[in-house]
Amino acid sequence: MEQDLLDSFLRLAVALAAGLLIGAERGWHKRSQAEGTRVTGIRTLGLSGLLGGLCALISQQLDLILLGFAFVAFTLVVLVTRIRASSETQDLGATTIIAALVTFALGAVAVLGDIAIAAAGAVVTAMLLGVKTSLHRWLSLVTEEEMLAVLKLLAMSVVLLPVLPDKGYGPWQVLNPYELWLMVVLIAGVSSLGYGAIRIAGPRRGVLLASLAGGMVSSTVVTLNFAHLSRSQDSNPRLLAAGIGLAATTMFPRCLLVAGILAPGLLPFLVWPLGLATLGGLAAAAAVWPRQAMPANRPDMPLGNPFEFITALKFGLLLALVMLLATALRLWFGDAGIFVLAAISGLADVDAATLSLARLTGQDLPLGLAALGILIAATSNSLVKVIIAASVGVRSLGIHVFVILGLALGCGGLGMALALSLAQ
Repeated sequence: MEQDLLDSFLRLAVALAAGLLIGAERGWHKRSQAEGTRVTGIRTLGLSGLLGGLCALISQQLDLILLGFAFVAFTLVVLVTRIRASSETQDLGATTIIAALVTFALGAVAVLGDIAIAAAGAVVTAMLLGVKTSLHRWLSLVTEEEMLAVLKLLAMSVVLLPVLPDKGYGPWQVLNPYELWLMVVLIAGVSSLGYGAIRIAGPRRGVLLASLAGGMVSSTVVTLNFAHLSRSQDSNPRLLAAGIGLAATTMFPRCLLVAGILAPGLLPFLVWPLGLATLGGLAAAAAVWPRQAMPANRPDMPLGNPFEFITALKFGLLLALVMLLATALRLWFGDAGIFVLAAISGLADVDAATLSLARLTGQDLPLGLAALGILIAATSNSLVKVIIAASVGVRSLGIHVFVILGLALGCGGLGMALALSLAQ
């Protein structure tokens, strides 16, 4: 009996704390308003959370339907109060009403459900209320085409993905529609991190941000853009080479992330080579990086939206082709065929090679060979960037990019040897 009483007090305390937290945010947000003119604040919402907990406690003892009636009555009180206040202030926002209702509900959850869920819900609610300005600023940056692209891909993923057949089709039963589209969504999600950083901060914030964020979307596009830029009169080839090196270096942790998600068993084999390659690339880029500032009038990088359905579909087709070739070459030439495929596919897209090899580990491909194939694909892709920098940009740009990526790949090779020796 005493234990039940302590548990009830604890749950009511959490209900009160949830209301106080949300109320503190609302009170701070409306701190400029005179006392008595605010519909909700730290006291009102604190009591609302406690009220939700008390109503839940009483309903638990009598009948849970009472909690429903209490919630309806609370909603009516909040609505009437809000309507009276809005007639004086002309404020038509519904956030205050929803915040009060959520607070009451969280108080009830604290008593009837899991305390941790109620506490987490209160924190998330307060955070969501607190980032109003940032959310509105972010929405103002999103174009109609970008919003439609995101919605289309979400519809294809959330609606279509669950109903796609999860079995193999085609030659050797290699093509699994469910797995293919899941991988496409994974790559689009990773690419969106860099694309979002570029859209929010803008590529004119500096070569450092443009290189790191742009590399998450397409380091090849960054390389081509900076190579063209190196031929302008006011460019700094050392700075642009360092930027290309940074963009290309992001490929290594990106491969590690993608491979680790699909095949966690690959991580012990990839952490050393890709980790050392990343450190080597960053160190070399830092050594090449000059002290001079980047000219402010450079052009934006034409990065494609990774959420575009056509872009996702093209990558899906490329991935399907690489998967077919990976299986065929392995059947015809053994494990050596994997290395040939990795080198060739890496010329076009290192992600497709990484995904294909990670998937083959579930079909008896040794983890060490898969990791070596991924490193070969990354090497092949890096050579493409060196060729682009040397052929499109000025001579010194190609030399510096070669040095940066050469050091990164050399460190990666040492890491691969270390990983294979540790695995024995």
